[in-house]
Amino acid sequence: MITRSLGAILFMVAGTTLAAAWSIEPSDPGPFYAMDRQEISATPGDILRIEDFPSAPQGARAWRVLYASTGLKDEPIAVSGVIVAPEGAAPAGGRPVVAWAHGTTGVTSRCAPSLRSDFFKHVPAVQQFLERGYVVAASDYPGLGTPSPHPYLVGVSEARAVLDSVRAAAHVEGVGASSEFAVWGHSQGGHAALFTGQLAASYAPDLKLVGVAAAAPASDLAALLHDDLSSRAGKIFTGLAIWSWNKVFEAPLAPLLDPPAIAALDRIAADCMEGSIQGLVLLERETSIEDDFLKQDLTEVEPWKTILVENMPDSGNLGGPLFIAQGTADPIVLPRVTRAFAEAACRSGTPVRLHPGPGLDHMGILNESGAAVDWIVDRFAGLPPPSDCGDLPSLTASPG
Repeated sequence: MITRSLGAILFMVAGTTLAAAWSIEPSDPGPFYAMDRQEISATPGDILRIEDFPSAPQGARAWRVLYASTGLKDEPIAVSGVIVAPEGAAPAGGRPVVAWAHGTTGVTSRCAPSLRSDFFKHVPAVQQFLERGYVVAASDYPGLGTPSPHPYLVGVSEARAVLDSVRAAAHVEGVGASSEFAVWGHSQGGHAALFTGQLAASYAPDLKLVGVAAAAPASDLAALLHDDLSSRAGKIFTGLAIWSWNKVFEAPLAPLLDPPAIAALDRIAADCMEGSIQGLVLLERETSIEDDFLKQDLTEVEPWKTILVENMPDSGNLGGPLFIAQGTADPIVLPRVTRAFAEAACRSGTPVRLHPGPGLDHMGILNESGAAVDWIVDRFAGLPPPSDCGDLPSLTASPG
């Protein structure tokens, strides 16, 4: 049963449908992403390397960047990403920044979103933000593009990278990015967005956060771990987390897995998620990943239990007003879990706008990105944040 429930939560953050797709032979990142530790600036947000990014949206310029950030041991690290800005001179006071936080792409360096030629198709509402004169900063997160492993679902790691992408945007010549920003993410990126709000004041006091927007975010991991959303693909995402946490935190695999399953995880971790229906190929190939491949309950055995608890976002410390979009037909992030998180945020005094997507599933909720855009526009305009806390909308799917 633990494999079924843990598979549910890890698949939840995948940012894809149940027919997840994988690239069996992803491309290597190349020399742009490689940098000696001694060359990395100790000032988070400094640009370490920059080049033009192809296929920028109409009326915009884009750059692939390598920028300085802070690792989990407070050491200087390099993180890659993409900065895109409207063409022309910035207005007086600079351009506000929207920090995009992406969903799961994998756990190894070859899985960086910035390696994709169709990158901008995977940034919801990017054209709308650019048309309003905003800069969009999109971090790959540590270990994607740059040397792996990627600290998968590690909130501090995600948040620092996102915050430093905003700082990096201000260092790109001609962009005119201001210190004012909003964060916007989906699925795993929703988890990153919540942690970005949580860490903004302490880690980046030079920046001004106006709001946190998340679609189908990973929130209460403990509750979601007990949802019976088993799927074959869910076992793959369970494996991604176990592989990552073993590498990042040195959490032991031996009590959890037998040797064939450990070898299978290494093969799974080498692949990347794409966007079409091909994922069952990998699942069929890895016969060692069976329903009972986990021998212990991660919610009860250390250090895995502590890792999970420490990477749950704090509903009482979100750093600013909150927008959440949630599909009522989402089988991956259950609506009741998202609503419970919204209720807890309300109790802490955070203004919460909860936007239901009637009949929409995990990916379908991104069709409602316009609501997030409008909410973010109002935050940059300085309007009082709306709140549904007096009467949170239902997230129950309508019959039929």
